[in-house]
Amino acid sequence: MYKASDDRYEKMQYLRCGKSGLLLPRVSLGLWHNFGSVDRYENMKDMIHTAFDNGITHFDLANNYGPVYGSAESNFGQILKEDMMPYRDEMIISTKAGYDMWPGPYGNFGSRKYLMASLDQSLKRMGLDYVDIFYHHRPDPDTPLEETMEALSDIVKSGKALYVGISNYNSVQTRKAARILKENHTPLLINQVSYSMFNRWTEEDGLQDTMQEIGAGMIVFSPLAQGLLTDRYLNGIPEDSRAKRNVFLHEDSITDDVLEKVRNLNKLAQGRGQTLAEMALAWNLRKDRVTSVLVGASRPSQILDNVKFIEHLDFTDDELENIEKILA
Repeated sequence: MYKASDDRYEKMQYLRCGKSGLLLPRVSLGLWHNFGSVDRYENMKDMIHTAFDNGITHFDLANNYGPVYGSAESNFGQILKEDMMPYRDEMIISTKAGYDMWPGPYGNFGSRKYLMASLDQSLKRMGLDYVDIFYHHRPDPDTPLEETMEALSDIVKSGKALYVGISNYNSVQTRKAARILKENHTPLLINQVSYSMFNRWTEEDGLQDTMQEIGAGMIVFSPLAQGLLTDRYLNGIPEDSRAKRNVFLHEDSITDDVLEKVRNLNKLAQGRGQTLAEMALAWNLRKDRVTSVLVGASRPSQILDNVKFIEHLDFTDDELENIEKILA
């Protein structure tokens, strides 16, 4: 029977999510990849245990994570049932709906019908009465935003979620969503977006300023630019890499200029006593504008590698300036 490490909370830092009462770990575990029906169950279980033993209390899912759709939630639910239920009140479990989930007109986007039905299905798969955070996964251009946000508010009032969030919303969309939620007495907790040294759209869009102004948190996915901000591509493109498989990171986007930036960033990281990945994760959390970074993993050792950076989150002004020069 699994017993959590007694010193787990000494290994992680936590930050308040916006102006809410909720503290999130600076590192959260995403179950987007490697938790599906095609993956090895014992490895999934080991990764969940390793994460929790190192103070990662937040586990992030979505209805269609797999493959197959729903299988990440089902596998996570089985791990909860076997090992983790004694620790349920120490865990933040989130899921989402907004992308394609089932056939027909009611299994996608942002209608009240879809969100309510999807969450009910997610709760059944995970064996839970409620999730801590329920997200609308992406803006819906055809459904009135009022309908989507009122459904989220009603989900909280029903007790099926404690907080609500949005994902992939830009600054303008976020302000509108937050206003509607506030009118319904359900504050917006968080926005989940992509962000990394190579993906600065949240700064250019003004989203980071918006999140600060409305008092909501921000959690980021792909903080390592799909592996580009690691040592994996320092000497070219490996045959077994994501770039070669053409999944999210495309081979033709890894130019000589990009690789030169990666090498220069790696030298700077070495000067800090960190790997490139550790420095890139720490950079995401600079100035506390990002509440938490979502990391993925294919084995427990990667999780252990990903939490090392917590020991060195600080940057000097010169280091930040040099990073900007390299990225420019």
